Amino acid sequence: MNFLNQFFFKKIVFLIFLFPLFSNGQTTDANAQSEVKYPQFKVQGLFQGRYLSGFTKGVDATTGLQHSDGEGVEDTFDIKRMRLGLTTKLSDGFDIVVLANFADVKSDPKNKILENAFARYIFNKNIGVMAGQFRPAFGIEELNPADILKSFDYSNQYTEFGNNGWASFQIGASVFGGFNLGKLPVSYAFSAVNGNGRNQASDKDDGKQYSSRLAFELNKKHNINFGINGGIGEVFNTKVFAVALDLTADFKLADKLILQTQLEGKQGINHYLYYSLAAESRTGNINDYEMRGAYFLPNLRYEIKYQKLTAIEFSCRYEYFDRSFKINSNARQTYTPMAGLEFGKGYTGRIEMGMQFDNYKRNVANTTAYDNNLFIIQFQGRFF
Repeated sequence: MNFLNQFFFKKIVFLIFLFPLFSNGQTTDANAQSEVKYPQFKVQGLFQGRYLSGFTKGVDATTGLQHSDGEGVEDTFDIKRMRLGLTTKLSDGFDIVVLANFADVKSDPKNKILENAFARYIFNKNIGVMAGQFRPAFGIEELNPADILKSFDYSNQYTEFGNNGWASFQIGASVFGGFNLGKLPVSYAFSAVNGNGRNQASDKDDGKQYSSRLAFELNKKHNINFGINGGIGEVFNTKVFAVALDLTADFKLADKLILQTQLEGKQGINHYLYYSLAAESRTGNINDYEMRGAYFLPNLRYEIKYQKLTAIEFSCRYEYFDRSFKINSNARQTYTPMAGLEFGKGYTGRIEMGMQFDNYKRNVANTTAYDNNLFIIQFQGRFF
């Protein structure tokens, strides 16, 4: 009976993704199509380079790894991202997206470099489908590319939930769109992914991870949006889950001065940590290993628009994250104050300077779980 339930559940999910193909939204006017030439190509690129200087003796500036012999590299230049992307529009609503990060070749490039690689068909504003390698919608950060983040990089919880298959680049399929709930605009996404990261030859097992997101546009003027995210799945025949809530709001303080805010919290089973431990060093219950975190990110933006300088920004993200709060809890608190200059439209050019202060509940020698203070200067250039 359990086998039959799993079989029919997978078929139902498959039919959900196929259903739009039979909808009336795929019919188009032949004359309108003939007026536009396809394919159309759009190339995008991003460069992010950094200078990192650590203030904690023996801690690597790039990795955060502590060396008890004091031999960590505390000052270094680093290329964080060198992305090149291509979007090919094959017809109205149908495109293929490819994105690669060539900065990944500086370390072991296995399962790296290729980030986005998916086909997408948007039938109308209510429904679209996507399949391939992409970032499933599961919070605010998953919806924003790295080049428009209001801080230096993604949060610690984004990284860990990515390791667990809920965020970052995953292989699978998604249905997304929007509708009105009365007068309230609502966007949605439902994703089914392998859950073992990008550029994998196959899933690690027969289990899949299913996640969904509902976002409510409460106030368009002030960009007040509330998101609810949830996911269930199976990893090595064990049930896993994840949940998240997020909120954005913008407040115009003066003619050219705006305060942009983000708040997000997540919790879920850390099966990535559980299965990385030796069997004899972990409990027999995967539910004992849960991660939990939240961050608040205010960003003060002054749109100066003086010659080539577009805006000046000041932000300070506070994040609390514990990758195993039930067993061996070692919560990490991170403060990231930052000042930035924007040149051109949409962060075409960007210079950022700031600090990252990491404080752990307890320090663990020769690991990345060690207090660290880091100074960062980052330069960004992009075209789109």
